[in-house]
Amino acid sequence: MSNLKKEEGKTVSALIETRNLDELASKTGNLYKSINVISARSNQMNAKLKEELHRKLEEFSSTTDNLEEVFENREQIEISRYYEKLPKTSITALQEFLNNETYFRDKTE
Repeated sequence: MSNLKKEEGKTVSALIETRNLDELASKTGNLYKSINVISARSNQMNAKLKEELHRKLEEFSSTTDNLEEVFENREQIEISRYYEKLPKTSITALQEFLNNETYFRDKTE
């Protein structure tokens, strides 16, 4: 369903884990820069997921906005549940960063 799911190809733990800050800082030389890279990647993934979800749910939108005629579509509910079960993009971005799967460059260099 999701391009993000296909790109990952691996499981991402949704559990909270203690991370070694020195390991994060060693990737860029600065902890702040590392967190900034992870945050930017997470925002990219969020935007992609949001666009994909809106595109899929757009098929179910009605032309009339009558509150009395609201009905539930089973396919729409399944799509929403699928996206709710996806791991948080911040966790996925952190995992990509730690596995050296994130490309970044320093603009000052």
